Amino acid sequence: MRERKLGRTQEQAAAKANVRSRKTVAKYEKLAALPSELKRPRRYRTRADPFAADWPLIEEMLSEASELEGKALFGWLCEQRPGKYKAGQLRTFQRRVTKWRALNQSQIAILDQCRAPGETLQLDGTWMNELAVTINGEPFKHLLIHCVLPYSNWEWGRIAQSESLSAVRLGLQSSLRKLGYVPKVVQTDNSAAATRRLGINEEAENSQSRGYTVGYLQLLAHYGLSPLSTHVGNPNENGDVEAQNGALKRALKQELLLRGSREFADIDSYETFLFAVMEKRNRDRQGRLAEEIAAMKPVTTTALDTSRMQKVRVSRSSLINVLRRIYSVPTSLIGKEVTVHIQEWSLDLYYAETWVERLPRLIGGQSHHINYRHVVESLLRKPGGFRNYRFREDLFPRLIFRQAWEQLQQWHTPRRADIIYLQILHLAARTLEDDVASALEILVEEGTAWGKDEIDALLEPEAIVVPQIDAGAVNLQLYDQLLVSQPAQEVSHASA
Repeated sequence: MRERKLGRTQEQAAAKANVRSRKTVAKYEKLAALPSELKRPRRYRTRADPFAADWPLIEEMLSEASELEGKALFGWLCEQRPGKYKAGQLRTFQRRVTKWRALNQSQIAILDQCRAPGETLQLDGTWMNELAVTINGEPFKHLLIHCVLPYSNWEWGRIAQSESLSAVRLGLQSSLRKLGYVPKVVQTDNSAAATRRLGINEEAENSQSRGYTVGYLQLLAHYGLSPLSTHVGNPNENGDVEAQNGALKRALKQELLLRGSREFADIDSYETFLFAVMEKRNRDRQGRLAEEIAAMKPVTTTALDTSRMQKVRVSRSSLINVLRRIYSVPTSLIGKEVTVHIQEWSLDLYYAETWVERLPRLIGGQSHHINYRHVVESLLRKPGGFRNYRFREDLFPRLIFRQAWEQLQQWHTPRRADIIYLQILHLAARTLEDDVASALEILVEEGTAWGKDEIDALLEPEAIVVPQIDAGAVNLQLYDQLLVSQPAQEVSHASA
């Protein structure tokens, strides 16, 4: 048809379309339609419906349980009708289910929202464990306090151990400081850090079942922000940040693959990597971000302290209890009152306003952290207290240390094995734990009897060869040359 409109003859158009019959060409030219346009849809079956007898039951089950999948339903049908259906009919059955759903089962539509620039910042905590990141070889369990501007999709965030108020404060403040501007509203879900369940009297005065926590309101008031939360059980109301959670994780997975490793030396290096990925994603959002910035106010307030302080007294066991977790401290502080600055990932220990030590902060199922360097001196003086020590498992800093202790018990009495192990632990505290661990690996693998002397022999440094240098006799007459008359330039200056 196109060739005929271009002025070609019927024969030329037929040759172009590879049609050899003149009658066929004349037929379709007379109808002014292509063969595909003349084909009518078939409304009858060419073979009997194999599922006709059981389909009413299938429809009833799909209506009652919309989550049922075609594969599971077909398997159930085969169990109920042994020998009637074959595995090769699965795809036919799945297509039948898909068609029924498309014609009979309604779904919830996504309602596109109009976003005003600079109006809202959405905040959410999302777990990042699926990235399989490791710190020093250990799986790193963490979440991201993720902040997103819905209009431009600009994002920022900080990693945390839990979705606590201190973590929300850290993530929100870091995002506002990075942005440099403040929106009007912060929208979040009903996490315990931001909201709480209202009492009976409060519910009577409020249409919502949850209200905001005091600490969260104080945080927003400090920056002049208004709170907004999603309705309970409707996380889709925070849809922009929820969508960006998944997009960011996918981007991080790709960057980790390009990096070639998921191992990081410490939390700071991992967070630096995370910042770089978010910076990269934000580069393409600068146009709409400029519109948002034009509608926002700059940050003018000082940042709130993200840490908390707690004063505790060190017990006779050289332990402190912070947020219902047990930590060991240097024995010199026994009986003293210390101040603990509680950060998201660490505890800073102060005595008399002097920084003493930084301890890792525990959460979740972790109930105690005992540093063997704090108590090994006491255990050496009282070795009988090691075997039944309440926190003995913490005194094996690595698996090889426990293996060494168990092996020592094969060749020595229990008390002697404990003493040798404590001497090894003391050596690790005074020198390098890595070197001691390497020596233990050698001895444990050999499987022969050994003790501390063998450890010392392996750790003994190689003798340093000091080169012999012949200093020679000093000729003092050489220094007389310095007493020669001053250069001409200096003499001229002196005469002037």
